[in-house]
Amino acid sequence: MNFEQARFNMVEQQIRPWEVLDQDVLDLLMAVRREEFVPAAYKTLAFADIEIPIGCGQVMLKPVVEGKILQALQLKRSDTALEIGAGTGYFAALLASCTDWVRTIDIEPELVKLAADNLNRYGVQNVIVEEGDAATGWSERAPYDVIVVSGGLPMLAGSLLAQLKVGGRMFAFVGEAPVMKARLVTRVGEAEYMNEDIFETVVPMLKNAPRHDEFRF
Repeated sequence: MNFEQARFNMVEQQIRPWEVLDQDVLDLLMAVRREEFVPAAYKTLAFADIEIPIGCGQVMLKPVVEGKILQALQLKRSDTALEIGAGTGYFAALLASCTDWVRTIDIEPELVKLAADNLNRYGVQNVIVEEGDAATGWSERAPYDVIVVSGGLPMLAGSLLAQLKVGGRMFAFVGEAPVMKARLVTRVGEAEYMNEDIFETVVPMLKNAPRHDEFRF
């Protein structure tokens, strides 16, 4: 299989037509080798417009969705990033290419090992992979400039929003099947957040995701 041609086709025939036009994002998706992070059984589908199963009920997001997230976040080299849901480590590698450092957390030991092994083999040095439940955030190195939640959340917990710096951006999939909102949240003040729903989709739910009724008193 010609991976370079397939990567070019992914960018030009899937991602760009979905109005991902930021050249830095397109260049990044050309540079980071997606096939190195896909489970071996699916390597020939690394650039297909599908979600790829990675075990534990989780998936690699579609390339077009990854492109949309990157474009929305407007990443900067000085940014610090938290990723909730490490998956195979691919999205952490994308984040790491244009931020200062990334902390990626996964609740599944199998995926923690998969992500860490892939990132080490690929030579990514500014990502820390940790095992844990980060559905309501990861306070150890908070606040963050960027938070990416790669699984679905019925709601955004206040504790998660509080871990964004003022000026920080969060991308999350909010709601439940059959429709989730792919939402960009920007913290514009100490107690003020701006929400922008960018597209609709459905992704697997984050394990232990908080629900509205858990916050009633």
